[in-house]
Amino acid sequence: MSDENHQELFRRGTQAPAGPMLAAGLILAIVGVTIFVLQVTGDDPARGWRIFLVNFLFFTGIAVGANIFAAIQKVVKSRWSGAIIRFAEATVSFLPVSLICFFILFLGRNELFPWIEHPTPARGLWLTVPWVFTRDLISLLVVFGLTIALVYHDIKPDVAELVHHVSGWRRRLYERIAGDFTGTPEQVARNDARIGRIAPMLILAYAYLFTIIAFDLIMSLAPYWLSNLFGAFFFMGAFLTGLTVIGLMTVYWRKKMGLHAIIHHHQFHDLGKLVFGFSIFWAYLMYSQLLVIWYGNLKEETSFVFWRLWGDWQPLAITVGILVFFIPFWGLIWVKSKTTIFTFTTFLTVSLVGFWFERYLLVQPSLIDSPMIGLPEIGVSVGFLGLFLTTYALFAWSLPMISPRLTMRAEEKLHR
Repeated sequence: MSDENHQELFRRGTQAPAGPMLAAGLILAIVGVTIFVLQVTGDDPARGWRIFLVNFLFFTGIAVGANIFAAIQKVVKSRWSGAIIRFAEATVSFLPVSLICFFILFLGRNELFPWIEHPTPARGLWLTVPWVFTRDLISLLVVFGLTIALVYHDIKPDVAELVHHVSGWRRRLYERIAGDFTGTPEQVARNDARIGRIAPMLILAYAYLFTIIAFDLIMSLAPYWLSNLFGAFFFMGAFLTGLTVIGLMTVYWRKKMGLHAIIHHHQFHDLGKLVFGFSIFWAYLMYSQLLVIWYGNLKEETSFVFWRLWGDWQPLAITVGILVFFIPFWGLIWVKSKTTIFTFTTFLTVSLVGFWFERYLLVQPSLIDSPMIGLPEIGVSVGFLGLFLTTYALFAWSLPMISPRLTMRAEEKLHR
């Protein structure tokens, strides 16, 4: 890649048109926060807290899951994702908001967790407020901290090279991130080594600690139900939502920033294959849990499944299966559907919407008798979407959305 093209990449990366996303995000966030406050201070506060929990799990899963993709790319030393890796890493900006939402969730604990009002002797100290929220807070801090550290060290070389090409507050920000990094071979090697240590630590921490989050914030809503596989089912689903958002952001920024020359059909093909493959894996994990519960036929296990697959919840369960598995499977099985922008975007959007309903289905039936989707549910969900878009846009506005060094490595691999 010529020096002129190198500088052009930097120019585009630091001038991402984040204004429309930021404006839309702020409007949606204000509307959603208003509806949430009105709901939790009104006649039915539990309804507001339930949908708050659903969206906390959904959007936190997206933010961390997308960065797990980035961590995996570092572990396997992949190059194909160099041009799109920052679209994944930008989701890290939502994590501080997610942490604040966790503290807010603590305020609504009495409206959510039945074991607070009706203690569960069989679970002992495991299901008590101090133990649950302390270990969940520690889990989130560890995962969030490792995620931020990974993005910080991955973005440092790009910021250090760009620091003299920006001015004002952005230059001060870049100087703070870059520190004494000047791009010498020794500094690059040390920085790469840090990334090489952080990435596998993040992946392992994610799998273990998000299993705890799944047990505490979802499984405990039905305190006598248990499934050893449920943690994997939850964090692999979050990883899949991260993949879908990376794909949708790739489509968005490719068009907005004019990146057609460096984001090719093969990136869409590879992302499509990942979504396709992990949609199958999601179905496999679902079936694996169902099969064991079905053959065990224990009342404390079957009630969780039966309550969701029969009666008022059955249409929603069928909808989840169609949106998360059947449509993405048959839609993305073809090469052309993965490399055609319209079909690629359509099937990823279907999968993402399906996962929101899946999270809804995991949480709500443990607390209410039949589905409730109205203004509170839509409003709070829109608010979380607004917060996510706002934080994402602030990242794009402040930091380079393209890594020239990683993009050049990807181009070198593509043209060999």
